[in-house]
Amino acid sequence: MSLKKLLCIAFDGAEGAAEPCAALGDWDVRIVTGWRDAARALRTRSYLVGLALDLPGPDGPHEAERFFREHWNVQWVGVLAPNALAAAACRALVAGHLADFHTRPVDPQRLLHTLGHAHGMALLRAQPDGTPAADLMALTGTSAAICRLRAQIAKVAQSQAPVLIWGESGSGKELTAQAIHSQSARAAGPFVPINCGAIPPALIQSELFGHARGAFTGAARDKTGLIESAAGGSVFLDEIADLPKDLQSNLLRFLQEKTIYRVGSTRAVSVDVRVIAASHVNLQQAVADGLFREDLYYRLNVLPIDVPPLRERRDDLEMLAHHFFRTFAAEKAPHLKGFGSDALRAIRDHDWPGNVRELINRTRRAMVLSEGRLIGPHDLGLAPRRALSRGAGLDASRIDAERAAIGASLERAGRNITHAARDLGVSRMTLYRLLAKHGIEP
Repeated sequence: MSLKKLLCIAFDGAEGAAEPCAALGDWDVRIVTGWRDAARALRTRSYLVGLALDLPGPDGPHEAERFFREHWNVQWVGVLAPNALAAAACRALVAGHLADFHTRPVDPQRLLHTLGHAHGMALLRAQPDGTPAADLMALTGTSAAICRLRAQIAKVAQSQAPVLIWGESGSGKELTAQAIHSQSARAAGPFVPINCGAIPPALIQSELFGHARGAFTGAARDKTGLIESAAGGSVFLDEIADLPKDLQSNLLRFLQEKTIYRVGSTRAVSVDVRVIAASHVNLQQAVADGLFREDLYYRLNVLPIDVPPLRERRDDLEMLAHHFFRTFAAEKAPHLKGFGSDALRAIRDHDWPGNVRELINRTRRAMVLSEGRLIGPHDLGLAPRRALSRGAGLDASRIDAERAAIGASLERAGRNITHAARDLGVSRMTLYRLLAKHGIEP
């Protein structure tokens, strides 16, 4: 049986790791010294679990937080220095980035149990519901549109050329980029997502390309930029249209020469990384308006991919709704069992301007707020369709009016059958019969 791989960060070297790692006989342990060596190790080999000794480390909790934020895909277990939890910054570090932690002196058997649990959780996270990691939420479905997208991803993943993803907000552009990365030869390397519109303009050059020590006030040491941290893997530049024009020229140089210059440095740094960019803005129009460099557009648009909006995936709507219900099952009310027929009909009728993100948000809200056994249209914030198609007869009008009256009465009565029956002027048994007739859950 192959050994489980463990990356151990010991700031004092192998001597500092000797005691905690002595009892880890069924682990293949690699010991590194400091954050930089750990980042280099993660670029060359894939680890599901990491052990960081004597946190927060000599550089303090902020440097540790930066490292854990960049390498979030590893399940980290920390060993804390004595009295470290007394500091608020260290408590925040533990709460936000560690799967578990121990304090010195370390109990080897407890540590072994913790690492085993972290490894199991990492395996579950890597393969949810027994499907490959690339089978992500927004790519679930059998519609023609999503099948075309999956076929495109499989082809594009085999190349090393830049990819430009276009799609409406909330349609799943980042998940498409993750699928491209996970199916490529770079899958073992890092995937670093960057939202170009979320970084302040004054900081974006330093964040992307890094800076040299003394480049500006407060630059006390060299800093690796986000692009450089993706070496050996892929960098995802989301909302690329928001990148300032002076930074666009720097990105163009990187795409042409595969080198970067840190802020305040004249030394070129070679970086092997694949660029995947995305935008909900029509970049051709942005070029015509003078807002985006034409040469950069053509450099990025080597392999274009369009992510279909949810309204073009109506065959997937019911499958996606049930998928998200299972995904967020831990958040639902205990009595909730699923979707009512009226809710599924409302989901099919809605145009979903917010795409997959809107479906996720409406489903999660309904799972928390629904008071019945089944989610109804009102729980989703969607009105059931009552408009009749042209030529509908009197019987159809009567059925729709009856269903609407029952639904409105149940709402007024707070789903209380006795009060709703009294409001409608019928007996409880008659109301139960009507509910069954219209497929409405009591």
